[in-house]
Amino acid sequence: MRLPPAGKEVSVFRIRRIQDDTQPANQTAIREVQLLLAELFPGISPEEVAAIPDKLQNPFTQRFRMILFVAEEPHGHVLGFAILLHEPILKFCFLDFLANSPRVQGRGLGSALYEQVREEARSLDAGGLFFECLPDDPDRSADPAIRKVNAQRLRFYERYGARPIIGTAYETPVSPTDTDNLPHLVYDSLDRGLPLAADYAREVVRAILERKYSHLVGPAYVDQVVESFRDDPVRIRPVRYSRANGTAAVVLRQPSDRILLTVTDKHRLHHIRERGYVESPVRIGSILKELNASGLCEQVAVREFPLEHITAIHDIDFVEYLRRACELVPAGKSIYPYVFPIRNVARPPRELLVRAGYYCIDTFTPIHRNAFQMAKHAVDCTLTAAQTVASGRGLAYALVRPPGHHAETRVFGGFCYFNNAAIAAHYFSQWGKVAILDVDYHHGNGQQEIFYERNDVLTVSIHGDPDFAYPYFTGFADETGRGAGIGFNMNLPLPESQTGEQYRAALAEALAAVRRFEPKFLVVSLGLDPAKGDPTGTWSLGARDFRENGQMIGRLGLPTLVVQEGGYRTRTLGANARSFLSGLLDGRLNLEEPASAKTASREV
Repeated sequence: MRLPPAGKEVSVFRIRRIQDDTQPANQTAIREVQLLLAELFPGISPEEVAAIPDKLQNPFTQRFRMILFVAEEPHGHVLGFAILLHEPILKFCFLDFLANSPRVQGRGLGSALYEQVREEARSLDAGGLFFECLPDDPDRSADPAIRKVNAQRLRFYERYGARPIIGTAYETPVSPTDTDNLPHLVYDSLDRGLPLAADYAREVVRAILERKYSHLVGPAYVDQVVESFRDDPVRIRPVRYSRANGTAAVVLRQPSDRILLTVTDKHRLHHIRERGYVESPVRIGSILKELNASGLCEQVAVREFPLEHITAIHDIDFVEYLRRACELVPAGKSIYPYVFPIRNVARPPRELLVRAGYYCIDTFTPIHRNAFQMAKHAVDCTLTAAQTVASGRGLAYALVRPPGHHAETRVFGGFCYFNNAAIAAHYFSQWGKVAILDVDYHHGNGQQEIFYERNDVLTVSIHGDPDFAYPYFTGFADETGRGAGIGFNMNLPLPESQTGEQYRAALAEALAAVRRFEPKFLVVSLGLDPAKGDPTGTWSLGARDFRENGQMIGRLGLPTLVVQEGGYRTRTLGANARSFLSGLLDGRLNLEEPASAKTASREV
């Protein structure tokens, strides 16, 4: 099986099966596949390239049934393809080609195509999926550059459990002079975990050699190779590589699969220029750049909502104070709380700007001329996205700043002024139960306080233990609710060091609680500050971890609103956001579609 190198990354596309060349769209796709074959594999004969339409319509031309999948952009251009050969009597599949255009990066595309091929093989009740892959051992692949590429491919397939067959003569050279880079025969059990029986393997190998390579090898060669399969079961090479890092692609089957996106496009007015203030406009730009390139999202305009949605959650006195105080701050200035009237809360300072500490939990979240305006716009952005979810859209993402999950009923802090996620959850609650899942590095004290006595909203937070992490005074495991809300608040405080695997164990516990609650809607407070190197955190999650977290959440299958919270390492912020959303979408799509229906639903 041949897989060439690749170029730029592609994140969203559709995969469809080409049955024949009778439809114009299929004719165009087949022509593009033929051009790619000729471009990527110079050694292939023009006759073999030209024969593809005939092999599709006359499946036993080569005594295999050819199955062609193409990966296309939403506008129809072929980005990659897979040619699968099916032997219905012996019940096995052989992956002949898996290739992508050199103008796109192959990892995401290759993942999606290979997963589609495996799914097709399973649906055909194949006893295994077989293909060829060049060797990664120095004594069998002399050129280090070629060997490195071979190793990357074998590492990729090993992730799926596909590994080379060993202890046979399959790699025997046809010509005495042709001794370098002779291919392995690779076996994928398709997750069945069954050993490869020698009798079955001998039949498969004979069929491959006699039908695909009859122009190269004679009966004596075929017998020599077939008879070398003596071990029963056939030996498979031990695992050699650890799981590779990276972000797989999402297969877009229809426009409504995309995540609806709203963005606080006026957020740049809220720019606190003091040194060390990490909640900056570049955060939105870093994420938006990645999402725009990925094609994961469909952006819509933000509409304005009445203030009553905010005052349904926050005390009206607090909301009015924030509005008036922000109006008093000179342009370009920031006022930080420095007096906290905890000794006599009944008599707050008369001067509004001095009164900031009466409504704030820390000394680093300022009153700013545009803070109220921008916080209100973030709420509008969140509610616009929430409204689409309530109307039937499966997934929406509110890319907002300032964030909100530290804002409580009557206080602001942690860069947060109004609690966007809590406002959305209250909005959803008119139609049924709601769960809030906070995956920020810091405890979602705002949601906890706001819903602490309610049983229609479950609040779950995974965060750094408050013994060492902001906000320090909430987020302990024994805080489970009060009154009617007892048992409807869950905190999962974690240690200072946390790997992705450890984090997913906590996430699994959180998701189990969400499932037990059986909500109608899910709100995810998405903090990207669990990332390695984040200036406000201590954990070490990478892009793959965020993708897997997203997949786990997506498999809940709930109408879901994601609201942006923290995340301040701008170098990786965009990639991590894209990875999370890609996983979220992938988890949901795989959940919604039964395995037996996936191939048919992608046909045109």
